[in-house]
Amino acid sequence: MRKISGNKLLVKALREEGVDVLFGYPGACTIDISDELYKQDYTRVVLPRHEQALVHAADAYARVTGKVGVCLVTSGPGATNLVTGIATANYDSVPLVCFTGQVPVHLIGNDAFQEVDIIGITRTICKYGVTVKRREDLGRIIKEAFYIARTGRPGPVVIDLPKDVMAELGSPDYPEEVNIRGYKPNTSVHIGQLKRAIKMLNKAKKPLFLAGGGVNIARANDAFRQLVDITRVPVITTIMGKGAIPTDHPLYVGNVGMHGAYASNMAVQECDLLFSIGTRFNDRITGKLHEFATNAQIVHIDIDTSSISRNIQVDIPIVADAREAIEKMLEYVGDCEQTEWIEQIQEWKKENPLQMKRRNSMSPQHIIDVVNREFDDAIFVTDVGQHQMWA
Repeated sequence: MRKISGNKLLVKALREEGVDVLFGYPGACTIDISDELYKQDYTRVVLPRHEQALVHAADAYARVTGKVGVCLVTSGPGATNLVTGIATANYDSVPLVCFTGQVPVHLIGNDAFQEVDIIGITRTICKYGVTVKRREDLGRIIKEAFYIARTGRPGPVVIDLPKDVMAELGSPDYPEEVNIRGYKPNTSVHIGQLKRAIKMLNKAKKPLFLAGGGVNIARANDAFRQLVDITRVPVITTIMGKGAIPTDHPLYVGNVGMHGAYASNMAVQECDLLFSIGTRFNDRITGKLHEFATNAQIVHIDIDTSSISRNIQVDIPIVADAREAIEKMLEYVGDCEQTEWIEQIQEWKKENPLQMKRRNSMSPQHIIDVVNREFDDAIFVTDVGQHQMWA
C-alpha cells in the first residue's frame, strides 16, 4: 500500500468532506499543508490579512451557506488569534473546524518557539478539541471533527496538528463513517410530547410563538412561516431569531427582551402559552427570571438538551431539530382563532411604536433609518453595539 504524509491526507479529507473554500494564513508549522493545498484545485484558499479576520470570514461563510467553515492557521499567535472567533461561533451555534499548527510532539510542554496549548485555551468555548499525537489517528479525528461540528447543536471544533505528525507517512485511507461512543445527537421529535404541545396550543387564549436562532440554523424559515400562517399565532423573535419570519409579516410583533419592542415584551408578560423554538432564554431575553412570562405555560423545542429548563423551567420540553419539529407540527395544527389577542397586540404596537421621536438634531437612529430606506436591495453588516440594536 502506498503511504502518504499527514499533510496530503488532510487535503484529501477536505475534498471528501466537500470543503470547497478554506480560510487560511500560512506559517512555519503549516507551510507543508499550504504546499499541498497549492497543488490541488478543488478547495479554494482564501488568504486574509490577519487570522482574526480569517475566523470571522469562515464564520460568515458557514452562516450563509449552511456548510462547515474551515480555518487553517499556524501555531502560537496564529492559533491564539482565532480565540474570539471561536467563542463567537460557539455562542451563536456556527459549525467551524479550525486546524491549528503545532510544534513537534517531543517539544510540546517545553516552551518551544510559538508553542501554546490552544486546546486548553479553547476548551470551554468549543464543542471538541484535540491534539493529534499519532499519524494513524489523523483520518479518524478529522472525520469526527466535521461530524461533531455540523451535528446536534452546531459549533466550533479545534484540531491541533503537530508538524512532525503531519510530515509522517501513513495510510492514505480516509474513514467513510464515524462512530463516537457517547455522542449521539437527537434530531427526531417525540410525537407524544409534540401532540401534548399542540393540544396546549389549541386550548390557549393568548398563544405566542418565540423564534430563536435555532429556526434559522435549521433552515426552517419556510416551514415556520407556514406554521404561523395556518395557526395565526403572533410571533416574537430573539436577536438571533430575527429573519425566522419576514419582518413585514402581519403576525410578526418584533424582537423581545432588553432591546426589544414594547409590544413584544408586553405580549410575553400577558400570553398564556409561550411556544418557544430554538432559543436559550438568555438574560438579554428574560431579564429577571422570576418575572418572565409569569402567566404562561411554556413549550420549549431545542436540539440541545442542556438548553432546556436551564434558565427557565418549561412545562413541555421537546428535544428535536427545529425544522423536523415544525414540519411535523404542520401535519396536526389548525387555526387557533384568537382575534382579540391579535388585536390587543396591534394596540400595543400603536401605543408605543419602535421608532425614535423626531427632533431638530440628528441622531444615529435617524441615520440608520434613512440609509435603510434609501438602499432597498443592499446587504448591511453590523458590528456589535448599540447601532446593531438600532438597525
